[in-house]
Amino acid sequence: MILLGQILLAFATLSLLAIGGANAVLPEMHRLLVDVHHWMDDATFSQLFALAQAAPGPNILAASVMGWHIAGPAGMIAATLGMLVPAACLAWIMAGLTYRLRGNTWLKPAQFGLVPIAVGLIAASGLIMAQAAGTGWVSFAIIGASTIFVWRTKYSPLWVLLGGGLLGLALL
Repeated sequence: MILLGQILLAFATLSLLAIGGANAVLPEMHRLLVDVHHWMDDATFSQLFALAQAAPGPNILAASVMGWHIAGPAGMIAATLGMLVPAACLAWIMAGLTYRLRGNTWLKPAQFGLVPIAVGLIAASGLIMAQAAGTGWVSFAIIGASTIFVWRTKYSPLWVLLGGGLLGLALL
């Protein structure tokens, strides 16, 4: 029961920092799950994140899959509720506040000021995932090529996952 409380608290804290979505807090999620609590290693974190991203649905699936890995179905529920409930309550409160303050001149600049924060958090997520995926020059070359492929083509990122899976099988 203590483990479920720790999972709920960890993901509830993350949800309040998730400006830009669940992917924006990946560096902190990685730090909590891998470095602080030692619930998984770098490779497992990367694999679970890739699995969650390959599945159809919202990015919040990453938290659900991590919770499942840590404590089974109860862990999945704790992680999902932890990511959803605090953020939903905060969004509800902020929506009412912004509606009441909609005529103020400072509101729009304050909202636009959150954009660089979200971009920075998402960029940090990409760096953490790159570091967790591998440390050698070959790994970084593959990560770089994958990034350019996803960024510069109109093909689905699932092709990168397929290619990575086939490359992983070939290297076994």
